[in-house]
Amino acid sequence: MSDDSITDDRQAIFESVRFLSGPVWTAGPQDADRFLAAQRRLGRAKSTVQRKAWTVAQFFDFLIIRYQGDVHALTGHVLCQPIDEFNRPAKADYGTPRIPPPSSEVEAMFTAWRESLPAARKYLPAARDYFAASLWRRVGLRITETVKLDIRDWRPDLGEVGKLHVRFGKGSRGRGPKPRLVPAVNSVDVLVNWWLSDVRHQFGDDWSDLDAPLLPSERRDTHTGRRRRAGDDALRNGLAAAVEAFLPSWSGRITPPCPAAFLRLALLRAGHGPQGHPGSPWP
Repeated sequence: MSDDSITDDRQAIFESVRFLSGPVWTAGPQDADRFLAAQRRLGRAKSTVQRKAWTVAQFFDFLIIRYQGDVHALTGHVLCQPIDEFNRPAKADYGTPRIPPPSSEVEAMFTAWRESLPAARKYLPAARDYFAASLWRRVGLRITETVKLDIRDWRPDLGEVGKLHVRFGKGSRGRGPKPRLVPAVNSVDVLVNWWLSDVRHQFGDDWSDLDAPLLPSERRDTHTGRRRRAGDDALRNGLAAAVEAFLPSWSGRITPPCPAAFLRLALLRAGHGPQGHPGSPWP
């Protein structure tokens, strides 16, 4: 789990504690009712209320499973789950679906982006951002999954075109990462081979280290002297700048994981995913 995820979970638990009528071990559904009602009065988004409720529920599941006996021996109280079947928020309704641009506009944007790379003021981060966004577009990777990829996660030996080992896939209901293997369809094998053979080694001499990040940062670790892992903000900013430059009518409206929808829409419309241009040095 990232530091931000831990911070958010800790904050949700401490927020809920303020609505307790007694010590933590006496918490019951009525305390959770007050907490969730207050969240809704504050105008919190449905997804935010849901996340906080699930975090509190997971915390009490942990207490009950691990420390029920200890708490009872010390206090004489039997722990219960305050988030029950009556106050547990259902899966949030995300409202109106986001419809991506037409596939022709997306293809034109990525073509212009690809052709602009050789003239970029900072070629390496520009190529990295293009590579990351192309993975989102072609195989629907989430941004958090992308930044945690290591060089060893590219497995050209698996399947007909190779596979990406996504070790930190999103799990359900806070159950931790759910690994999966993603086939390198839609010319992802060409894309990864271009990245590893033409670009990645220019970031530093860790290109041969299988445990090095697949998408490195320009910055170096002060302790090891090696490249750090690229952050999700840097990749978001790279996509935003490309949209601003090459698809300005959609500026500010395309963010990850929206590019994943590009692929799904293209598959529905054309019967296949986006491909690299034959004869072009850029996949």
